[in-house]
Amino acid sequence: MSVKSAIARYEGTGLRFKVRTGSGHEIVVDNKEGDAGPRPAELVVVAHAGCTAMDVISILQKKRQNVTAYEVQINAVQRDDPAPNVFLTSDVLHVVEGQGIDEAAVRRAIELSATKYCSVGATLAAGTVEVHHRYRIVGPAGTQPVEGEVLVTGPHADPDVVATGAGASKAS
Repeated sequence: MSVKSAIARYEGTGLRFKVRTGSGHEIVVDNKEGDAGPRPAELVVVAHAGCTAMDVISILQKKRQNVTAYEVQINAVQRDDPAPNVFLTSDVLHVVEGQGIDEAAVRRAIELSATKYCSVGATLAAGTVEVHHRYRIVGPAGTQPVEGEVLVTGPHADPDVVATGAGASKAS
C-alpha cells in the first residue's frame, strides 16, 4: 500500500489555504471570491489529466511513436444540487500530433491508462463519474485529423474488474 498525504494550512484570508503535499510541494487553493489559486474540485480534474497524460505519453514513447506535441483536454461536469456537487461525467480527449502516428498504438495507450495504470481515473470511475476516453491524431498540415472514442469507464466501476477489461465498454 502507498499512502499519499497533504496538509492544508489556513492563510488567514477568506477561504485561502496553502496545501503541502507529502512530496514537499505547495499549492494554494481558494474559492472564486479570493481567487488566489485553483478550486479544490479543479485539482481533481488536473490530477486526472496529469495521471492519464503521463501514462499515455510513456506508452507512446515505448512504442516509438514520433509525437511532436501532446495534450490532454478534460471537461468534467459537476451536478449543481443536491450537495455535495459530485462529478457526473468526464470527457477526456487526448490530442496527439506527429507524422506517422499509429492509431492502434494511441488507442491501446489510452485503453491501458484507463483500465490499468491511471489511479485517478479509476477512482473517479469507481464513484459517480462516467468517463469517456477519446483521441484526436493530428498529422502533417493538409491532412485530416483522425478521431475516435476508445472506451467508457464508470460510473460505479469495480477497479479490479476494469483492470481485466471486463468493466469497461469499448467504443467502435
